[in-house]
Amino acid sequence: MLYLLLYPLHTHIEGFNVLRYETFRSVLAGLTALAISLAMGPWLIDRFRAAHLGQTIREVVPQSHQKKAGTPTMGGLLILAATLAATLLLANIANPYVWIVIFVTASFGAIGFSDDYLKLRRGKGQGLSESVKLGATFACAFAASFVLFAILRFPTTLTIPFAKNIHPNLGLFLYVPFATLVIVGCSHAVNFTDGLDGLAIGPVMTTAFTYWVFTYVAGNLKFARYLQIPHVAGAGEVAIFCAALIAASLGFLWFNAYPASMIMGDVGALALGGALGMVAVLCKQELALVMAGGVFVIEAASVIVQRYYFKWTGGKRFFRMAPIHHHFELSGWPETVVVVRFWIISIVCALVALSTLKLR
Repeated sequence: MLYLLLYPLHTHIEGFNVLRYETFRSVLAGLTALAISLAMGPWLIDRFRAAHLGQTIREVVPQSHQKKAGTPTMGGLLILAATLAATLLLANIANPYVWIVIFVTASFGAIGFSDDYLKLRRGKGQGLSESVKLGATFACAFAASFVLFAILRFPTTLTIPFAKNIHPNLGLFLYVPFATLVIVGCSHAVNFTDGLDGLAIGPVMTTAFTYWVFTYVAGNLKFARYLQIPHVAGAGEVAIFCAALIAASLGFLWFNAYPASMIMGDVGALALGGALGMVAVLCKQELALVMAGGVFVIEAASVIVQRYYFKWTGGKRFFRMAPIHHHFELSGWPETVVVVRFWIISIVCALVALSTLKLR
């Protein structure tokens, strides 16, 4: 909103011309989101405690987690509020891509909020059923993908990492399901990762930073041509959303660091994962998400392997517990060690993903 209000004044006041640059507005959006999250955090924690909105712990998780019972949950609301407010203030809200990523973030956040609310009401972590959660997220992701490809006529060519001359055209009827799967898969992978204090938010920030770079260069014609990646006019405005997401997550980490005084909850995990998946689609770097979000891929894969191995072997477990961060906990790693080592892996994954811009 501020961009549309203030930038036109550059014809009279030269200083407002700086608002034309996505980089400058990304910095402003980041600072705004960080300020909002740090300011709102203590207030939100007090409100949650007063309303007795504390985390419920399932009996199947490691015993060390029982002490987390009662920790204020649904902290993802803090991230969403700061991210969306900063985006609406500093991005060009006439850009349809901004509204698509806002829709995915908000709708997935609403699904996660419903799940968190039911868990608190029913106790023992009994929220929405897995089928309902999957169905709702698929519906929202499909709606966003359909609007993007069928109505806005977004390109349906696929970018292959490390291959500059290979761009298969999937067409509308293949790309919409593919994009839907990317968004939903990333959303639930982040949700699987959110199990230790600070564990999920670190990789969210590194992945969001990776896609801040991707969206900026995709939206810049000169950079896109030089790096030989698809140019997506208007994608630079999504970079402002990414910057706000990084900073809002950083502010949340202040309260989520071990021992956490606030837990993200599904309202945050589903929304952040969905947002990252949508951003990957918008900058035509969906396959690079497998590398940038490597920690999320590992966590989701561990759940799938554990589930099917259990069925195929008649009750045997491949890991001591899934998702895999619990396996390492039960192997004797302290929670903080698991978190920091996963952050290190996430940073390496982000660097590998960014290398695809040049190694082509």
